Amino acid sequence: MFRISNTVVGALNVLSLLLGITAVGSSVYIHVHGGSDCQKVLQVPLLVGGVFVVLVSALGIVGSLCRVNGALYAYLFVTFMVIVGLAFFTVFTLLVTNRKVGRQVSGKGYGEYRVGDFSQWLQRYVVNNENWDEVKSCLMDTHVCQNLALNGGRNNDSLIFKHFSTTQAGCCKPPAYCGFIMKNATFWEVPKKGPAVNNNSDCNTWNNRREKLCYDCNSCKGGVLANIRNQWKRLTVFNACVLLLVTAIYALGCYAIKNNRSHSHCNHRKTPIP
Repeated sequence: MFRISNTVVGALNVLSLLLGITAVGSSVYIHVHGGSDCQKVLQVPLLVGGVFVVLVSALGIVGSLCRVNGALYAYLFVTFMVIVGLAFFTVFTLLVTNRKVGRQVSGKGYGEYRVGDFSQWLQRYVVNNENWDEVKSCLMDTHVCQNLALNGGRNNDSLIFKHFSTTQAGCCKPPAYCGFIMKNATFWEVPKKGPAVNNNSDCNTWNNRREKLCYDCNSCKGGVLANIRNQWKRLTVFNACVLLLVTAIYALGCYAIKNNRSHSHCNHRKTPIP
C-alpha cells in the first residue's frame, strides 16, 4: 500500500514542478516578445530559478512516486542545502534591515530618507553607480511619478501627499527642506531668494522635466532603499514560513526513503527462490 509520506512529497513536487515550468515560460516569453528594462532584469533569474525548481521537483517525483532511493537521496541533499540557504538569508535580511530610520515630514504623512540612513551593504550593492541607472530605468518604466494626484482636495498640498510611497516621496518631488513652491504634481518653483538650503545637492539636482525630476537625488536613493527594506521585512516573514514548509517536506522525504526500503525489503522476501 502506498504510504502517505510518499504521496504528500510527490504531490508537493508536482505543484513545484508546475511553478518551475511557469517561471521558465515567463523567461522565454520576455526573451521572445521583449519588455521593459525591469522585465529584462528578471529574465535570467526566472530561467535559472525555474530550471532549478524543475530539476529538483523531478528528483522528488521520481524518488517518492517511483520509489527510486537514489533520486530521493539527491532530492533530500538539495532540500537540506535549500534549508541552510533560507536560514542564512533570513538572518541576513534581519541584519541589513534592522535600522528604523526616516525623517517624518510634519503634516504630510510620509517620511524622507537619505542613503546614509541604511546599512553599508544596501548602499554598496543596491544604489551604487553601476546599478542606479538600471533602477532609474525601472522607476521610469513603471511610471512611479505619474498619476500622483488621485484624490481630490481643497489645496494642492493635500492632493499630492496623501498617499505617497517612500519611493515617490524621494524621487517625485524635491525634499521638503528645499522650500520649493509646488505648482502641480511634479512641477515645483524655486523661490526667488533661492533654495532654503543652498549647500544641499538634492535641491540643485531637482529638475521639473519628467525624465529627470529627483531621480538622481540622494533622497530618491534613500526612498528606494526604504522601500526595499520594507519589502525585505515582509520577505523575512515569508522566508520563515517557507523554511518551515521545506523542513516539513525534508522530514517527509526521510520517511519516504524509509518506506521505499520497507517496500523493497518486502518485495525481496516475496520473490520465490528458484
